[in-house]
Amino acid sequence: MTTTVLRTADELHARVRTGRRAVVMTMGALHEGHATLVRTARGIAGDGEVVVTVFVNPLQFGAGEDLDRYPRTLDADVKIAGLAGADVVFAPSVDEVYPGGEPQVRISAGPMGERLEGSTRPGHFDGMLTVVAKLLHLTRPDVALFGQKDAQQLALIRRMVRDLNFGTEIVGVPTVREADGLALSSRNRYLSATERRTALALSQALFAGSDRHAAQEALRARAREVPATHARAEALSAIGESRAAADTHAVAKAAPGGPAAVRAAARLVLDDAARLKPPLALDYLALVDPSDFTEIRDDHTGEAVLAVAARVGTTRLIDNIPLTFGVAS
Repeated sequence: MTTTVLRTADELHARVRTGRRAVVMTMGALHEGHATLVRTARGIAGDGEVVVTVFVNPLQFGAGEDLDRYPRTLDADVKIAGLAGADVVFAPSVDEVYPGGEPQVRISAGPMGERLEGSTRPGHFDGMLTVVAKLLHLTRPDVALFGQKDAQQLALIRRMVRDLNFGTEIVGVPTVREADGLALSSRNRYLSATERRTALALSQALFAGSDRHAAQEALRARAREVPATHARAEALSAIGESRAAADTHAVAKAAPGGPAAVRAAARLVLDDAARLKPPLALDYLALVDPSDFTEIRDDHTGEAVLAVAARVGTTRLIDNIPLTFGVAS
C-alpha cells in the first residue's frame, strides 16, 4: 500500500476520514515491535485509517541522555510502517509540535510519575505525557496503541486519558521479543556483542521470577483440591495418596514466599549478571501494582508487573512481565 508522509497537522486534518482512526506513536527507529503495533492497529481500524507518528520528543530526555544520538531513520521508518499497514506517517518538526518553543504549561504525571522510571529520570514522564496529549489533539484518533514494554508509560497514559476525559481508547500491545528473549528496543542497536549477552539477564530475570510465580500458583491450585489439615494429609498418605500429602506440605512451605520469592528468584539472575564482563548495573527491580506502580504487599491478589531497568555499558534498558496473584477461589 502507498503510505503518505505528512508534516503538518493541517495536512492531516484535511484528509477525508472514513471509519475509525488508529494511531501508533513512535520516536522513529522503527523495528518489529513497532510493526506489531501497526499491524494490530490495522486490525482495529479495519477499513478506517492507521496513522503512525514519528517525533523525537525533546521534553522527555534529561541532561546527559541520548537525545542527540537518538537514531533518525525516517525513510526506513516509512517503509516499515507502510509494509505493516500504515496509511499515513505523521512526522512533524519540533516547531510544528511546539510552535512557541518549549511549552510553559505541561501535563504533570503526579505521584506515579515519580516512581521507578520517574525516580531515575526526573521530569521524563511529564515530558512524555505532554507530547502524548499534544499528539492526541493533533491526530484526533479514535484509538491509540502503545507497547506494554513501557508498562509505566502505558499506565500513566491510561490514567491521563481517564483523569482528563480524553475521548480516545487506549490499547496496550504485548512486548515483542527476539528469539533469545531480549525485548525489542531502538536502543538495542547500541549494544556490542558482549554487551548484548549481558543484557539478556533482564529478560532471564523476569522469566525466572515468572517461573517461580507459576510454581507457587500451581501448588496453591493443587492445594485447593486436597485437604488442608495436617491430620487429613497424613490419613491420605497412609492409604497411598502421597502426592496429595506432599502437595499440602509443599503449599504450607511455599505460601509465605509469594511476591518476595518472585523478587528473590529474579534478583539471583541479576546478581550473577553484575559479575559478568561487561557487568550489568541494576537501576531497579520492582514488583508493582499496575494501577499506581507501588510495590505490592505479600498478601496481594490480582494483577502485578515485575519490572527491571539496568545499564549495560552506556546503554540503559528496561523490561517487564505481567503476573497475576491468587485470583482463583
